[in-house]
Amino acid sequence: MSDVYDCAIVGGGPAGLTAAIYLARFRRRVVLYDRGGSRAALIPTSHNHAGFPDGINGEELLARMAKQARKYGAELRDGDVADVSATGAEWRLTTADGHALAARTVLFATGVDNRRPELKESAHRAALRSGKLRYCPICDGWEAGGPGFDATIGVLGADGHGVAEALFLRAYTANVTLFTLAECELNEHDRQDLADHGVSWDPRPVAAYDFSGASVRLCFAGGDVVEVDTLYPALGSQPNVALMEKLGLRTDEERCIVVDERQRLDLSGLYAAGDVVDALDQIGVAMGHAAIAAVAIHNDLRERDGQTPEG
Repeated sequence: MSDVYDCAIVGGGPAGLTAAIYLARFRRRVVLYDRGGSRAALIPTSHNHAGFPDGINGEELLARMAKQARKYGAELRDGDVADVSATGAEWRLTTADGHALAARTVLFATGVDNRRPELKESAHRAALRSGKLRYCPICDGWEAGGPGFDATIGVLGADGHGVAEALFLRAYTANVTLFTLAECELNEHDRQDLADHGVSWDPRPVAAYDFSGASVRLCFAGGDVVEVDTLYPALGSQPNVALMEKLGLRTDEERCIVVDERQRLDLSGLYAAGDVVDALDQIGVAMGHAAIAAVAIHNDLRERDGQTPEG
């Protein structure tokens, strides 16, 4: 493996692609591996991404970013990185199909996966496209509230996270109901918060969903059905940190990876950016992380190569 890259990026979402653009423009030799599955690709239309007043489709945004990275010489490859290990001052990356390469630095932009309600993949994608199923109230609460801010919104996930999401969405409509997947009881403080803000609470576990009609039908074991215009699963997410945990790197209580102020990890030459780092899960934040990381990578390599002023 005498052919060594300046940086290998693991993850092809907004963070990984932003870093690839920056590093390529720094005239660094950079390769990016994308296993697919970026949450950004599932966005029908993003309305709060700056610079697109009429919104932009998630897949289109990623395609534009990939085109920009390639324009400046970044290598973008499809593939799943299965292992990262140290080899002296460099890092060896091995893909699931056995291909290996060496890089002086590695940026993990592996993101997180939403915990989803049990739906077939085709039904899940159709529900997202129609706007009946949404995951990001910060991104699209405005749209979910409806033109008159009077739409009915269901939030699925009766714990502190679900309560917080229901209260957040209350700013967009007066018709918000919190639902649960399993029998549970909210504590007195959460029940009082919901009542004080006019959010309904249905303690019956949801047994099935139907997104095929004009509204979302939530079905209960006894045969009852409740309809809402939009459903927000508030079931949390799973950070993709397996590669980093194998290296012994630290995660926080949410299992997000721990970085310093320049997105560096505890082992020299390793960095992380995007949703896998504990921060607001937004495209703009991921891109900001990536810009910071890319500049740090470039300058750290310059220092290693004796290209920075002494003292």
